[in-house]
Amino acid sequence: MHLKRIRSYVLGLLLLVGLFACSDGGDTSTPSATTPAAPSAEGLWTGTTDTNRTVTALVLDNGVYWALYIEASNPSVIAGVVQGDSSSQNGAFTSSNARDFNLQNGTLDATINGSYVMKQSLNGTIAYQNNTQATFTMTYGSDYDLTPDMNAVVGTYTGLVTASETVTVIVSTDGLIGGNSSTGCTFSGSFSPRTHGNVFDVTITFHGEPGCTIGTEPVNGIAFYDAGTKHLYSAALNGNRTDGFVFIGTKS
Repeated sequence: MHLKRIRSYVLGLLLLVGLFACSDGGDTSTPSATTPAAPSAEGLWTGTTDTNRTVTALVLDNGVYWALYIEASNPSVIAGVVQGDSSSQNGAFTSSNARDFNLQNGTLDATINGSYVMKQSLNGTIAYQNNTQATFTMTYGSDYDLTPDMNAVVGTYTGLVTASETVTVIVSTDGLIGGNSSTGCTFSGSFSPRTHGNVFDVTITFHGEPGCTIGTEPVNGIAFYDAGTKHLYSAALNGNRTDGFVFIGTKS
């Protein structure tokens, strides 16, 4: 999968949002029996940046976050993903190890400082190592409180990872993933629901064809399914956070 390789330069992340996660119950889903009680920034967030990019982010119960964003000039193409660990306490959201995998400009380390109102808003500024910065404003998505439904995610998804490369992903009822890209790369893996939130853990291994710029190294990440738009969002990275891929696909 010529999935723009994240490696210190670009990212070609897996099947993120449409992210298997927020599996808004394939088409119907029931509210989770329990919701996070801790006053943190955990949840699904959507919004925009001051550079006119749309952002979809997941902050997990362990503080790990994944934020996918699209090209400002072309909303159908993924621009990159920001990933890292965070701390959210008393309305303050911070991250000292943010890494932005931009498909056009390469990889940059950054810090994030912001504020949140639990299950309402998450706003802040991401400051990059090259002395540039961007601000973001996001609101909470209640789909995060639904129970993840593996059956809802089952199906075939197609999406662009670059303006000239498409990826097809097949999600099976037995928790398996398979697919290929228009560059001839094939991959396989698995997914399973997390214990907190309407999100899925994802593991993918590429099969090493010439079109697989990421080689055969396994990557781990998350996924979220939005039943309303039939979008699957997913992203994953290798253990050193130097390579991976991102994907937003539409169910056919």
